[in-house]
Amino acid sequence: MDAARLEVDLHLLELRFAGVRLIEPQAVDKLARSIERDGQIVPCVVVRASPDSSEAKDGERLVLIDGYRRVAALRRLGRDRAFVERWPCDLAEALLGVLARAQNRSFAAIEEALLLRELTEGLGVSQREIGRRCGRDDSWVNRRLQLLSALPESGLAAVCAGRLSTWAATRVIAPLARASSAHAEQLLAALTGAPLSTRELCRWFEHYQKARRAVRERMVKHPKLFVQALNESAAQDRTDRLRVGPEGECEAELWRINELICRVRKRLSMLTPLSAELVKALARAQANFEGLQDDIKRYSEHDPDRDPQWRAVAKVAGPEPARDQPVAETVA
Repeated sequence: MDAARLEVDLHLLELRFAGVRLIEPQAVDKLARSIERDGQIVPCVVVRASPDSSEAKDGERLVLIDGYRRVAALRRLGRDRAFVERWPCDLAEALLGVLARAQNRSFAAIEEALLLRELTEGLGVSQREIGRRCGRDDSWVNRRLQLLSALPESGLAAVCAGRLSTWAATRVIAPLARASSAHAEQLLAALTGAPLSTRELCRWFEHYQKARRAVRERMVKHPKLFVQALNESAAQDRTDRLRVGPEGECEAELWRINELICRVRKRLSMLTPLSAELVKALARAQANFEGLQDDIKRYSEHDPDRDPQWRAVAKVAGPEPARDQPVAETVA
């Protein structure tokens, strides 16, 4: 592509596709520091706003295709000009070109999906043609577009604004919206005022899938409070384990083993005749339990003071001198 490289004023750039690009403040900050140190190295990609014009004109508006983070970083630095690469093609071809070289620039799946929607709905390009010109198959285009159909518009807005990660949108909000659109909307509204990290939202969703209906209603209204309660419970468990020590943990585990054995005994009458695998598992459990009994008996009856081997070692070593005893001096 015979592209022209030039510097243009930022006010001449038409940010037509700003809504399909994710806002990532940390990435913009990092890019701003790089530009301040080394200057803008990679040009932004633009096309003419009026593709019918055969000649470039001074002061003409240009549609920004790629480089929205760079423009944001330049504005943060107070710059008024950008280094751009003007492609001599129309909007559809430019967007397809950006998607085709996505292997060199990591696009989020949501960004790709939004660009594909611009091509199919805004510019009338078929999914088959998009796949052919991007070097992808039709199923890739369809899967990307399905991401948008599964997400509510409020979820898309949260992702584009940087309030929600792409992972959380596709792994939490999308399946939640398919199961209950009302709960998805409630959760998104709650996250606007009290955001959760991606890890916290993942924990929240794990508990949501196991919770009863009444509990779910409270969880979607107050997700932050629920996660705080989980953290407090985990901290209390750590405190309890520290208080009882390894002895208390072993006691609690033995009680749990006892409960499991009682549960299995109640079910055995419903399993007759017993399968060979079940008999084998029972025999293995019995052997382990007998070994545990022997270990507990040996350790509980063991007394170091009565161990002859230990006494012999202690006798050879001799008594340990007192820590505050002065060093013996030679008598003249």
